[in-house]
Amino acid sequence: MKVTAREVFSIPNILSYIRILFIPIFLYLYLNATESKDYYVVGLIIILSALTDLFDGLIARKFNQITELGKIVDPVADKLTQIAIVIALMLRYQFMWVLVILFIVKELFMVINGLILLRKGKKLDGAKWFGKVSTAVFYIAMGVLITFSDLHPNIAAVLMIVTGIFLALSFVLYIPEYAKMYRTAR
Repeated sequence: MKVTAREVFSIPNILSYIRILFIPIFLYLYLNATESKDYYVVGLIIILSALTDLFDGLIARKFNQITELGKIVDPVADKLTQIAIVIALMLRYQFMWVLVILFIVKELFMVINGLILLRKGKKLDGAKWFGKVSTAVFYIAMGVLITFSDLHPNIAAVLMIVTGIFLALSFVLYIPEYAKMYRTAR
């Protein structure tokens, strides 16, 4: 893959880099938060991160700035951000580990199958609608859990369950997508 300076410095890719740079800031602020206002600032960072995710895709499609580099950097930024969020929340919520396991299983499935299919000359062409919905639900639910430190445990549990349902649904719906790619790769 030949990468040009124009690709490296395209606005969508810069937004993905910014999302990656938000990760250590988020973790530092979250791990050192002591008051409600500290958590609000951390929540704002998650909102800004989610907005950069939204806008990098919109800008790339609208202005024909979709690049091979962006197809790598954007999902990496997404997954690193999501991993940072769930790991941080594991420190506060006892059952967050269930989401972590589900997240890891889904992502390993996608990465392993993606690599196998890439060797066969096939690749998934971007996230499907159900993956995007799952990501949106994830950001909203986890954003609420991060921002509101005094959230009632039942509300927190519902948010984690809803996120888990959407993660699982996305995982299940990706299986036939990969199966179809395997059938046409032979």
